[in-house]
Amino acid sequence: MPTSKHSVIQSLHQGLIVSCQAPIDSPLHEPVAITAIAQAAINQGAVGVRIDTPDHVKAVRQRSIAPIVGLWKQQLAGYKVYITPQFDHAAAIAQAGADIIAIDATLRNRPGGETVTTLIERIHGELGKLVMADVDTIEAAIAAEVAGADIVATTLYGYTAHTNHLAPPGFDLLTQMVRRLHIPAICEGGISSPQMARQALDLGAYAVVVGTAITGIDYQVKTYQQAIRTSLTN
Repeated sequence: MPTSKHSVIQSLHQGLIVSCQAPIDSPLHEPVAITAIAQAAINQGAVGVRIDTPDHVKAVRQRSIAPIVGLWKQQLAGYKVYITPQFDHAAAIAQAGADIIAIDATLRNRPGGETVTTLIERIHGELGKLVMADVDTIEAAIAAEVAGADIVATTLYGYTAHTNHLAPPGFDLLTQMVRRLHIPAICEGGISSPQMARQALDLGAYAVVVGTAITGIDYQVKTYQQAIRTSLTN
């Protein structure tokens, strides 16, 4: 791996990566809005940002040199895998300017017959990009490391058939990953306070990704509104 790629990973160490995403029906989904959110996060010390869709990655890259973890959520008929599920999605994200490509690296069936291993090999070989493997279990994490992933994250803990009885953050999964893997383990999902972010780092996380608790205005306002309505009707 070239030194520059090592530098990208090193720059994330012990830091906060802010996931800057918004529902497609939100006014914040506009690239200019996502870019502003990302820049605000970087201005306040975020070591990187996690961005969905090529248009959003491109917009953020035009304004910032900070590391971008890029992904493209795609719902494909007959498959549960949706985070950058195929190589052409990864290629679009790479072309848009991402430094790291996040992929679903769970053990679920994948479209097109492509395996996690071949996808990672192509991202490395043809795109020259790092890979963040989003997983749900320690088995998937170990398989992702064997497949060549550069970073593994707890992103999908609680969101798959094997883990939907569990609630993020996946501190138990993180602990296992830190103990058993030889590549950086990142905690993502369910981090809802600064104290929880600190706890993840204390457990050995290489870095922490926080999204909804910082940038999820739509979700946060909806939650507050629901609580207010409930109190008024009681």
